[in-house]
Amino acid sequence: MILELDCGNSLIKWRVLRAGGNVLAGGVVDSAAELLEVVISVGDCQLHACRLVSVRSEAETNELIASIGHAFAIPVSAASPAGELGGVRNGYEEPQRLGLDRWLALVGAYQLSPGNCLVLDLGTAVTSDFVTATGDHLGGYICPGVPLMRNQLRTHTRRIRYDDAAAEQAQTTLAPGRSTVEAVERGCSLMLRGFVLTQLDVARVHWGEDFAVYLTGGDASLVSEMLPQAHLVSDLVFVGLALACPLS
Repeated sequence: MILELDCGNSLIKWRVLRAGGNVLAGGVVDSAAELLEVVISVGDCQLHACRLVSVRSEAETNELIASIGHAFAIPVSAASPAGELGGVRNGYEEPQRLGLDRWLALVGAYQLSPGNCLVLDLGTAVTSDFVTATGDHLGGYICPGVPLMRNQLRTHTRRIRYDDAAAEQAQTTLAPGRSTVEAVERGCSLMLRGFVLTQLDVARVHWGEDFAVYLTGGDASLVSEMLPQAHLVSDLVFVGLALACPLS
């Protein structure tokens, strides 16, 4: 079995794959200690290798690799920057500056649909990437996601104070807000939708209607009804990770 990890700045997404590639278990944890605890608790889990992608510092990543190797006595492979992978050519002038999770997601999308692709990752930050049918990464855009927009307003505006439960309730509709929480949450959602619609316009300039759309990230559900043609793939990064770190 293989342990796969997507290590973000604050959370770690994990899953365990059986020999045939089926997912045995998975989830999201806050720390390396919690990761080890939850993976150990998975029944019938005989790990033989681990592969991961990390956007954390080199020291943090190395510490995590060491703790996994020690806990499970398995080799750990970490994805690294590349100019080309899976038929996709990195479009950044300095390929190593493209976030590894973003890179693997766009490579993963191209593997699933080897044609023109628009990849939208809607998380703490929102990213978009454009990949041509010939595998050329044209670049993309980055902007704050809903969590960052919300936190900035909470932090820098004294009268905006509400909890996560109120935020979730306010997101049930996009009607004009009649309270601060409704106005903020729905305003952030509309900004996210506006970004997505703009990315579709950019894609059409390049390709007309001949492109696939991939949605991933924790807030993908906020825009999925706008894009009935889109492919919603929560584990898109892992598709690219399998290419970056092939394991027998």
